[in-house]
Amino acid sequence: MTGPFDILKYAFYILIFPGALFTSVVGLWLAGVDRKVIAHMQKRIGPPLRQPIYDFFKLMGKETIIPRAANKLVFLGAPVIDFISLAIIMLFIPIFGFTAVSGSADLIVILYLVTISGVALIVGGSSSGSPYAGIGISREMVTMMSYELPFVLVLLAVAKKVGGTSLVFSMDAIANWQATNGSLLFQWSMIPAAIAFLIIIPAEVGMQPFDVAEAETEICEGPLIEYSGAPLGMFKLCTAMKMIVMTGLFTSLFLGGIRTGIMPLDAVLFVVICTVVTVICITTVHAITARLKIEHLFKFFWTVVAGLALTSLILVWLGL
Repeated sequence: MTGPFDILKYAFYILIFPGALFTSVVGLWLAGVDRKVIAHMQKRIGPPLRQPIYDFFKLMGKETIIPRAANKLVFLGAPVIDFISLAIIMLFIPIFGFTAVSGSADLIVILYLVTISGVALIVGGSSSGSPYAGIGISREMVTMMSYELPFVLVLLAVAKKVGGTSLVFSMDAIANWQATNGSLLFQWSMIPAAIAFLIIIPAEVGMQPFDVAEAETEICEGPLIEYSGAPLGMFKLCTAMKMIVMTGLFTSLFLGGIRTGIMPLDAVLFVVICTVVTVICITTVHAITARLKIEHLFKFFWTVVAGLALTSLILVWLGL
């Protein structure tokens, strides 16, 4: 039976840590790191690390203009659904020994919620009634279909490695296995899957060079071309939140065995490692590929990235 203390505890988990507030703040920090790293790679100084925070509050204070042809309810509700789905995901991701919510099918739930986040962007853009948004939507759908296959293969490889004779989708079980047997990143059969995941992260977030849906030189903002004010600010925040969700998922799946036993220190260590993962995935992707055109996404993800993930899955299935 749930008491008042349990209600307050789960309210804290959802609203503060590791839910909405923690995910938002750390996500905006990682967005600043992303912009800074890319700027230095282009031999620019770049904006300050706190610039995404300034941009978010600036948008939240601006007027919201709703297109005449838009479905108002869907148009305004899509960014809220996006925000809620990402905040909930963080409840399932272990932060070096601490998990707000756990179950036996955590990886499946996370996969569904990440997909809901992407669908919210597509639905929101389509509700605007803009033909220019339609172009961005089609590109976003192609991008999603490109990286979903290797993403699923990576999750299956992890589930099989931890489960042995079966598949284990519990994030707690995966973290506990690594605490006993060592981090999956240092299991040689899982290295291809880890590399594949590092490439999937910027694609899932929509970072360069996989920002084809945004199409800056053609239809700036892509699906969000008709958004303004607070709804646009919410979508920008969700993009930042997705960075901590994806880097946090990588950290838990492949480095879940690292823990100090002191919760505040573990949380700081988690954020530090997520920051390092962000820098690594940005530099890795920029080192191996230039900005991809929409017609090249399927070929790249379904051959190179899916091939890496499938290699790990086969090795694990053979017991290696």
